[in-house]
Amino acid sequence: MSVQLVVALDAMGGDHAPRSVVDGADIARLRYPGVTFLMFGDEALIRPLLDGRPELARIAEIVHTPDAVADDAKVAQALRGGRKSSMRLAIDSVAEGRAGCVVSGGNTGVLMAMAKIVLKSLPGIDRPAIASFLPTTRGETVMLDLGANIECSPENLTQFAVMGSIFARTVLGVIQPTIGLLNVGSEEMKGNETVRAAAQMLRTMPLPGIFHGFVEGNDIPAGTVDVVVTDGFTGNIALKTAEGTARLYADFLRRTFEASLFARLGYLLARNAFKKLRRRTDPRRYNGAMFLGLQGVCVKSHGGTDALGFANAVGVAVDLVRNGFNDRIRDEIQRLGEGLAPAPDRAAAV
Repeated sequence: MSVQLVVALDAMGGDHAPRSVVDGADIARLRYPGVTFLMFGDEALIRPLLDGRPELARIAEIVHTPDAVADDAKVAQALRGGRKSSMRLAIDSVAEGRAGCVVSGGNTGVLMAMAKIVLKSLPGIDRPAIASFLPTTRGETVMLDLGANIECSPENLTQFAVMGSIFARTVLGVIQPTIGLLNVGSEEMKGNETVRAAAQMLRTMPLPGIFHGFVEGNDIPAGTVDVVVTDGFTGNIALKTAEGTARLYADFLRRTFEASLFARLGYLLARNAFKKLRRRTDPRRYNGAMFLGLQGVCVKSHGGTDALGFANAVGVAVDLVRNGFNDRIRDEIQRLGEGLAPAPDRAAAV
C-alpha cells in the first residue's frame, strides 16, 4: 500500500473546470493508490460531479471557495483580490501542511506569483523556473525555464541545470542526465556573455548529471540531451513554436488524407500506424509543468486539457512528492555550495 498523499486541486482552474478536474482526479485515483484530494472551488458545481463518482467521493473533500482566478486576470489584481480564490487557498493548504502538493490549470502568471509568495523559494535558489518534458526521437527531454524568468544571470542558469537534472531523474527515471545550454551554435565562443559564463560554471561543477555543452533549437526534438536549459524568454518561444509546428503538421496530414478517394483509402490502410503516432505525440501525455525551486510542489496543468491530461498533471505532482524531489534539490544545492550563489553585482543588475 502506498503512503497516503493529499493532493490539493484548484477545481476552478482551466477551460473545462470543474468537470475536467473531477474527471481527471477519478482517473488519477486508480493510478495512484493512497492519494486523496482536497478540491477547492464552488461546491454547488463540484458536488453533483462527485455524487456520480462514489469511489472518488470517498477520498475527496470539497473546500468551498467563493472566488476563482479568471484566465485573463492581471497578476497584481489577482494577488490583491484573490486571497479567497480556489487557486490561492489550494496553495495555502500546501504551505500549511494540509496537502503535499497542488495542481492547477488556471492562469499561469497568477499561479506562479501566488506560489512564490506563499511557498517561497528553496534555500540557495534565487529564482524558481517552469519545467516540463517534451517528446523527442529518443524519448523525452526536460526543458526549463519555460516562461517564469525573462532575463537570467549565469547563476540562475546553473541553478536551472541542477533542478532540471533532478527533475529528469525523478520524473523520467534518467540515472545520469545529460545537460545542454540552448544557444545559437554549439561552438564555445557562440552566444552572449550570460550563456558563455554559465557554460564555464557548469564545466567545472560536480553536477548531478553530465554537462554536454551548447545545443541548438534542432537538438531539442532530436533528444540530443536529457535537459535543455535556457532563459524563460527563449524557452517560452521555443515551446510555443514546437506546439504550433505540431498543430501545423497535424492539419497538413488531415488535409492530405481528405484530398481524394485514394488518399482516404491510404489512410484506412495506415490508420493503425497513425493511431500509434497520435498516441506518441498526444500533448496530454506531457501535461504538467512543474514550478521548480519552491518550498512545495506546485504543478501547472494546461488550461485547455481534458480529464486524461489533468490526470497526468496530477501524476507529475505525485511522482515529485513521493520521490522526495525538493529534498534532493536541497541536498544538491547544499553540496554544490557557493558555486550556485548569485554574484552580487550581476544579481543586482538583472
